[in-house]
Amino acid sequence: MKIIQFTDTHLVPPGETLHKLDPAEMLRRGVAHVLAHHADADLLVITGDLCNDGDPSAYALLREILAPLPCPVRLMLGNHDERPAFRDAFPDQPVTESGHVQSHMDTPQGRLLFLDSHEHGFIGGKFCEARRDWLREALEGAGDQPVTVFIHHPPAHHGLAHFDHIGLHDTEALLTVLRGHAPGVRHVVFGHIHVPLSGTSPEGLAYSSGQAMSHRFITDLDEPAPWWTGGNPTYRVILIDEHGFRAYGVETDQEPLSRAPICEGP
Repeated sequence: MKIIQFTDTHLVPPGETLHKLDPAEMLRRGVAHVLAHHADADLLVITGDLCNDGDPSAYALLREILAPLPCPVRLMLGNHDERPAFRDAFPDQPVTESGHVQSHMDTPQGRLLFLDSHEHGFIGGKFCEARRDWLREALEGAGDQPVTVFIHHPPAHHGLAHFDHIGLHDTEALLTVLRGHAPGVRHVVFGHIHVPLSGTSPEGLAYSSGQAMSHRFITDLDEPAPWWTGGNPTYRVILIDEHGFRAYGVETDQEPLSRAPICEGP
């Protein structure tokens, strides 16, 4: 299964810019690159912070830019989003009975879980009891399948000073539910931190983040006020198959310098 992960697209109303960048133009370039190189993708997931201020016109712009994609799309909420405006713009995206933007998808490689860590007016993530109840049912429904989890806020130690107080505030509660799934969690995929990160928890839970599609940080682990920077749009290609889980970082519009020779091997 091939999954495209975009994250932290941060769209603003048409004609506006953010940190000297045009997030809509960055996303258009990202979508164009996917259409050119990964039109066979089975799914595209955007792991939150779809829009920077939850503006209805920004969600309308997002819908327009994503329209050419031939594959299914799952959209997830981050702290910059607004649930009511999102649901008005994307009524086709699944939600739970409690109104959270959570869903699951069964595949030959196991169940995919899309979790909602957005809390209105709160920059850190929340995962309340209603969301955990839904997750318990989704894990039970997965049976003996492993699960792959997508969420905006990292339920892991990220080690970045800027995010010390704005991470997921219910990490242990979420992990307690996930630990209860005997077939295991294949991987946890998230966004929020704007830089690429991969790791494992002390108990061996594997996790990784995508790099932001729009603006991203100059990586400085100990700096609470790091600098924003730009660059080409970036996204990840995730493959889940008989070999397990793999995620490849992609940067659009790179300049070719010279072609590598074919390595025939021994």
